[in-house]
Amino acid sequence: MTNEEQRRLSIAACKIRMGVIESTHGAKAGHPGGSLSAADLFAYLYNKEMRLDPANPKWADRDRFVLSKGHTAPGMYSALAYRGFFPVEDLVTLRHIDSYLQGHPNMNTVPGVDMSTGSLGQGVSVAAGMAKAAKYMAKNDIRIYTMLGDGEIEEGEVWEAFMFAAHYHLDNFCAIIDLNGLQIDGATKDVMNSEPVPEKMKAFGFNVVEIDGHNFDEMEAAFASFHACQDQPTVILMKTTKGKGVSFMEDKVDWHGKAPNDEQYEIAMGELRAQMNELEAAK
Repeated sequence: MTNEEQRRLSIAACKIRMGVIESTHGAKAGHPGGSLSAADLFAYLYNKEMRLDPANPKWADRDRFVLSKGHTAPGMYSALAYRGFFPVEDLVTLRHIDSYLQGHPNMNTVPGVDMSTGSLGQGVSVAAGMAKAAKYMAKNDIRIYTMLGDGEIEEGEVWEAFMFAAHYHLDNFCAIIDLNGLQIDGATKDVMNSEPVPEKMKAFGFNVVEIDGHNFDEMEAAFASFHACQDQPTVILMKTTKGKGVSFMEDKVDWHGKAPNDEQYEIAMGELRAQMNELEAAK
């Protein structure tokens, strides 16, 4: 990947992080921690990886993305807004009673959302079904992507979906697990240790790729592995830092589901604006 591509994606990720802070501050609620940890992945998916058209969100031949960890809607909404699916200015209406941007993604109200999610475990199950339909019924080259949290994989339904994807050889199916190590009640290793995740996913029949979830070169290689893989679904296990990009939120479980107050908002936005200025000056 060229330096300019790196810079462009880093700018996109920084904008997504700014949108997360804007929206959760405006809502006085929401889930910034996991949205920030996944911001680089959102930037890569919506600006490089997926085939989509913001002017035609229901385009039949688009790739599909299902946010299985639906509580991190602020990150997805920000990615969609900055990609042109709806106005960036609407992000501050998150969770407001009259807003179409509710706390979890709604495919009936938000352009670019392919599945309504929120109940953990259900998103990945729907995504696996979409992949089977695309591969065996539509018989097209549509790819299905889904993102899960590492707390979410404590759900038994998740493993049923993985078993389904492997059984039907869904090589058009890519699951991404955000391994930031924290969930609402604490560290995942303390609440319900799911390790060793790589060995479990291999045992379930997946092509397994492990990456630093804040490294675009590693993302590019991971998706290249997905594209090249035949007869197996792919899982990308990305190690991330919860709250990435905002110093006082990084690796702090308190920011799983808490919005910044006015003072914290100013500090967070100041840090992100400084990052943006540095990226823009590097041109």
